[in-house]
Amino acid sequence: MSFFKRIFLFMAVNVLIVATLSIILNVLGVQPYITAYGLDYEQLMLFCFIWGMGGSFISLGLSRILAKMMMGVKVIDPARASGAHAEIVQMVHAHARRAGILQMPQVGYYDSPEINAFATGPTRNRALVAVSSGLLNRMNKDQIEGVIGHEVAHIANGDMVTMTLVQGIVNAFVMFIARIAAYAISNATRGNNDKPAVPSYLVVFVLEILLGFLGMIVVAYFSRRREFRADQGGAQFAGREKMISALKALKGTTETVETEHASLASLKISGKMSGFVALFRTHPPLEERIQRLERGV
Repeated sequence: MSFFKRIFLFMAVNVLIVATLSIILNVLGVQPYITAYGLDYEQLMLFCFIWGMGGSFISLGLSRILAKMMMGVKVIDPARASGAHAEIVQMVHAHARRAGILQMPQVGYYDSPEINAFATGPTRNRALVAVSSGLLNRMNKDQIEGVIGHEVAHIANGDMVTMTLVQGIVNAFVMFIARIAAYAISNATRGNNDKPAVPSYLVVFVLEILLGFLGMIVVAYFSRRREFRADQGGAQFAGREKMISALKALKGTTETVETEHASLASLKISGKMSGFVALFRTHPPLEERIQRLERGV
């Protein structure tokens, strides 16, 4: 049932995005970018910008809701929390105050054997920090505090908005370049009947896939840079030794990385990749992260 629920949510969100952006295009009076005289580059740029950036920011706006529904996150009520849950809330709130965050993040947990945590939300003051049951069961208090410090640092650094901007810009460029290239290819392959050998929409589809993979490398690079900053923030909020201890604990348990929620892989605090596919890694190798903290970099 959870599989069909995720499929339904995915389709519902995409329908919402398409409907919303279509309305925005109509309100702004964006015209078709292919005219009798060729490509209208101004309209094309506006079209790609709205679709590229709009889709990313709508997803960001819904990120807390989607994380709760797709990951099964249960929000902890600070007034009723007890035991380990109360400690998690206290850690998040303490680090958030140190970071100068005015509105305390929501704190939640979800059932999963993996050792993981993530932060999401549209702004610093509308964020969510969630931890897995595997993390609560397999890490000690100091290590958990290091992980919490890392996630709060993501919020304090505005990483969710930053990565949304990066993804939106990449999306816009991919759409823009794919359509220009498709238009040129279609014109170059027109036959005697004035029809292109390959329909333009198919060329756009293929080019967006190919360029999208290149774009993923760019996004992953920026994501890795932000992870190093979050490690430094975690060391500042929780203490360097606690942050190092947390990363070492992760290094010894990387076999418990969950694959069921692959669509949220960018939220992972750990992951395993090597060779060419390492270019798509959203998180740096744990060894490098530990070495940087030990060197005070």
